[in-house]
Amino acid sequence: MLNIILCGAPGSGKGTQSDIIVEKYGLQHLSTGDALRQEIKSGSELGKEIDELIAGGNLVPDHKMIHLIERYIDNLPADCKGVIFDGFPRTVAQAEAFELLMERRHMKAVLLDLFVEEDEVIKRLLNRGKTSGRADDNYETIKKRLQVYQSETKPVCTYYLHRHNYFAINGNYSMEDTFSQIDTILKLIQ
Repeated sequence: MLNIILCGAPGSGKGTQSDIIVEKYGLQHLSTGDALRQEIKSGSELGKEIDELIAGGNLVPDHKMIHLIERYIDNLPADCKGVIFDGFPRTVAQAEAFELLMERRHMKAVLLDLFVEEDEVIKRLLNRGKTSGRADDNYETIKKRLQVYQSETKPVCTYYLHRHNYFAINGNYSMEDTFSQIDTILKLIQ
């Protein structure tokens, strides 16, 4: 089973690259951002809490995210070829809990780190904000999300680097050229 953690700053192209990987490799795609937005849309109490956190550029608490991921993994179809975890884990604590969860299920994951220059990320997100209607696609929130990414999520890359499950991808290129790098790596580890 090919399990991929797609890591990168907001606006680095995780969702775009996930779509391409899903199409080529037939993997399941778990976008935690989409899952959280669905919870917000449901209007539940949890959704309201999540909405407040995300609108402020903050992360959802680890225990809530781990529960969401565990529920997802346990409900995978029997013929599943693998999963792309898009936007998870976002903290080292989540990575450690995720690794334990995967080990209990005799599964492994590799991390693909989509690196994009900060100016490019800001430009992409501001452009997306013109049409997305997302409350978090404004300059102030983008800057805060990037700070949170650097302090909370970037260390996850180091965690996987030390576990020898880390691959760096230059995401400053076109969508096609970025995928070409990913495809080369996936062919090697499959």
